[in-house]
Amino acid sequence: MPPELVSVILPVFNEAENLKELLPALFRSLEAFGLSYEVIVVDDGSIDQTREIVQQLARPQLRLVQLRRNAGQTAALMAGIRFSKGDILVSMDGDLQNDPADIPQLLAKLDQGYDLVSGWRKNRQDAPLRRNLPSRLANRLISAVSGVHLHDYGCTLKAYRRQALQGVRLYGEMHRFIPIYAYWNGARVTEIPVRHHARRHGVSHYNLKRVPKVLFDLLVVVFLLRYGQRPMYVFGGVGLISIGIGVIAGGAALYYKFFGDKSLIATPLPLLFVMAFITGAMCFLMGLLAELLVRTYYESQNKATYMISNAGAKQGGDGLSRASERPAAQAFPRS
Repeated sequence: MPPELVSVILPVFNEAENLKELLPALFRSLEAFGLSYEVIVVDDGSIDQTREIVQQLARPQLRLVQLRRNAGQTAALMAGIRFSKGDILVSMDGDLQNDPADIPQLLAKLDQGYDLVSGWRKNRQDAPLRRNLPSRLANRLISAVSGVHLHDYGCTLKAYRRQALQGVRLYGEMHRFIPIYAYWNGARVTEIPVRHHARRHGVSHYNLKRVPKVLFDLLVVVFLLRYGQRPMYVFGGVGLISIGIGVIAGGAALYYKFFGDKSLIATPLPLLFVMAFITGAMCFLMGLLAELLVRTYYESQNKATYMISNAGAKQGGDGLSRASERPAAQAFPRS
């Protein structure tokens, strides 16, 4: 079989000085192992000499995708995936902190039957308190909540098969949750230690302001993972709790009225009863609306609510056309 095309995706923002050293090193690493490759540099609205540097180092395997404005790393990564042609995708940072020499071992791990291999910056060369400590806490939280146990979700250096991200759309700061989405799609996920270097040029674009964003995105990911197809379980559960609180408050108000010699307006219990009951009713209505939206989302695009793991499966005569279901229920290959 011909070698699989490897697409290396570099989302960059004002990393011109680093690209001067990174791109030649990346070409040498890929060519040393005889890989069939392409390198896609996604310029995320840089205002430095990124475009000129890429043009100076031009070769047939190098492509430049320029975004009109700075849209963030997640959007830049999605643009790179969209314009890539390879069946195997490798993402890495453009700041020289990821080592291109680690790419072959990521690909070798893929050949062992995995669908996504994530890098683990075991000896991370960043500020211990400002960067490393919050990252470790976030990694433990994400692993505990998602059930996908990795040491380093924030490492951009990853290799994955294109099918692992079938139907995945990333928003916000969700590029770090790619392993979760892949696992959600039935992929086999693992990680290996990779080298990490201190930044040589420029300044980091990451700071503590991203911590709340990561937490909010994690909440969205967990909701979609567990209740994306059954939102009524969430809204209905909250509605039941709210109505239960209202019933208790209303019962207590009546008790004080008839047995405690207190007027209904002497306590806040009647107001709590009304507010809790209305909130519970609204939650039930929102749950019903969410159920309608979920069904509209799947049925309007002929998307299936499952993933097929064997390519030999045949669809029965249930009235659905096979052609309409292929994009959403394509067989997931196994090595």
